[in-house]
Amino acid sequence: MEIGSDVHKELFCRTFVEGHLKFEPQDLPWPELDEKPLELLRSLQLWTHARQFEHDAGPMIEMVAKRVADPMIREALELQSFEETRHARLMDYMIKLYDLPAEDPKDFSSPDPLTEFIDFGFEECLDSFGGFGLFELVRQSKLLPESLLEIFENVMREESHHIVFFTNWYAHRETASGFSNRLLLPPRIAWYYARALLKIRDLVKVDDAEPGAAFIVTGARDFTDSLTPRLVLETCVAENERRLAGFDRRLLMPTFVPRLARVARRALSLVPGRGA
Repeated sequence: MEIGSDVHKELFCRTFVEGHLKFEPQDLPWPELDEKPLELLRSLQLWTHARQFEHDAGPMIEMVAKRVADPMIREALELQSFEETRHARLMDYMIKLYDLPAEDPKDFSSPDPLTEFIDFGFEECLDSFGGFGLFELVRQSKLLPESLLEIFENVMREESHHIVFFTNWYAHRETASGFSNRLLLPPRIAWYYARALLKIRDLVKVDDAEPGAAFIVTGARDFTDSLTPRLVLETCVAENERRLAGFDRRLLMPTFVPRLARVARRALSLVPGRGA
C-alpha cells in the first residue's frame, strides 16, 4: 500500500472511526475507594496539569477539523475531538468524585491550531509510550484497585488509536503534498520528536514547572520502590508492542521512540551500576 494514497487514507480513517467506543464517564462503574488509595491519589501533583491538557485537546482538534476539506479525514478528526473532550469530562468527574486537588481549567485559544496539533500529536506519541509503561507499573504495584484501572483501560485504548491515526495522518498529509515533502518526511519526524523530548527534558529540569507536567517521567516513583531505568524501558517497550499489536500491519506505527528506548536499554546493559 502506498503511503499518501487514497487507499491509505481510507484505511487509517476507517480504522479510527470503527474503533470508537461509546460510553459516558458518569455511567462507568466507579469504585468506592478505601483510605489508602484515596490518600495516594490526592498526594499526586498532576491533576491540574492533566485536566488542562485534556481540556485543551478537544477544542484544538475541532478547530483543525473545521479547516480540513476532505470529508473522511474531517470526520475522523471530529471524532478524535469528541474523544479528547470526553477524556476531559472523565477527568472532571473523577476529580469531583474523589475530591482530588485540581484548579479549574482555562479556556483554550490559539492563532495556529494546526501547528499546535502537530506538536501535540508527536508529544502524545511520546507520552503514550511512557504512559503505557507507567500504567502497567501502577497495575503491578496493586496500590490502586483493579476496578479503577479498568475504567482507564478505555483511555489507554483510545490513546493507542489516537497515536496510530496521527502517525498515518501526518505521513499522508506530507507525502500527498509533493515528492519533496515525501523525501523530507523522516527528518521532519525526527525533528518533531526531538522537540517533544526537549520539552520533557526542560519540564524535568525546571524547578518551577507546573506540578504534574513531568509526571510520565517522575510519576512511577510513587508506585514502586524498585524503579530502575531498565525496568521502565522494558515495561514501556513491552506494553507499547502489546497495545499496538492488533492494528492492521499496513498502517504505519509510531516507531521512533520505541527504537530509541531499545537503544537506551542495550546501552544500560553495557554500563556497570546503571541499573539503579
